[in-house]
Amino acid sequence: MAPKPQPFTLAVVDSAIAELRDRLARTRLPDQAPIPPGGDPWCYGTSAAYLGELVAHWRDGFDWRAQEAALNAFPQYKVPLHGIDLHYLHVPGKGPNPTPLLLMHGWPGSVFEFLDIIPRLTDPAAFGGDPADAFTVVAPSLPGYGLSFAPGQKRFGVHDIAACMDELMTGVLGYRRYAAQGGDWGGSIAACLGALHAGSLIGIHVNLLAIRRDASIFVGELSPEERTYRDELEHWQKEETGYQWIQGTRPQTLAAALADSPAGLAAWIAEKFHAWSDNDGRIESAIDRDRMLGNIALYWFTGCIGASFWPYYARMHGPWPIPDGRTVDVPTGYAQFPREIMRPPRSLAARAYTDIRRWTVMEKGGHFAAMEQPAALAADVQAFFRSLRESKA
Repeated sequence: MAPKPQPFTLAVVDSAIAELRDRLARTRLPDQAPIPPGGDPWCYGTSAAYLGELVAHWRDGFDWRAQEAALNAFPQYKVPLHGIDLHYLHVPGKGPNPTPLLLMHGWPGSVFEFLDIIPRLTDPAAFGGDPADAFTVVAPSLPGYGLSFAPGQKRFGVHDIAACMDELMTGVLGYRRYAAQGGDWGGSIAACLGALHAGSLIGIHVNLLAIRRDASIFVGELSPEERTYRDELEHWQKEETGYQWIQGTRPQTLAAALADSPAGLAAWIAEKFHAWSDNDGRIESAIDRDRMLGNIALYWFTGCIGASFWPYYARMHGPWPIPDGRTVDVPTGYAQFPREIMRPPRSLAARAYTDIRRWTVMEKGGHFAAMEQPAALAADVQAFFRSLRESKA
């Protein structure tokens, strides 16, 4: 018998909010390393000046209860699954025949990424769209993240998460087949589902492609696009992968610092929001500050930061999300945002994804597409699955 979900409402106790403010008030900020003339204050990591400003706002200007209420506006549940209590949003679609859509975040994200895009996906008519494009959205907190974390619970890699997600959709919720969408680890999990659980899927849509990031993918004479990507990949590996190495090799050590210091946690996460979003130099030009802090605060209140690192450790010590010798053969759609961390050309992507049916180059946006460009991402997801709905009918 499938486990029975229980309704859930997030309610952080007042004492935890007071303790957070007390810790923020006692923050000891680092000094700022000298910046070269005309240099970027973020060139060595999180700007000390910005961090001081962010900590002050988090302490005195941020309203956690407003963010909590925004999340609680959606139906939420918890269900015992794969040895943990899995949290998820389950939002019915408003249309003649809504398609079930598994919507997955990554790191350093959470279900807070989806608060603006879910209404567009579940009720397109409210935004001038066609109700026939409606989805019923299932948006889990990934195992080990946020409200799907409890101290001491087992850790999950991408393959483990994919198996858990498939059982949630088919075994718990009873959907025979479903659509999947994700970015960051969510994109990797969608790819893993497409490779290992294809029978459950209508198709997948991703905004980050899970193709290998090493020299083995460059074979023979390279096209101009492949040479450009090779150069971008070399720069990424040299300048941007430090977080992957520490999270993938010594997650417990880093967790000790970030679980104890909210300012440190904010610095670690905000740096990625700065580096990976399509902003003008300030995160807030791309992402609302309070929504970002809602996401960071969820990591803080749940104490999940160490567990959230585990997919990195599992990847460095285990298989790639798409196992060797396997490909993703389900219908695939891809939205390429200009400030995404990696943008491989279609020729390389097609080696791993054999049925790419939609490849959209977006005008604006970055890694946190659901937060930065919810209308554009929702429209692309709807357009991709529209043809699959028609073929299914």
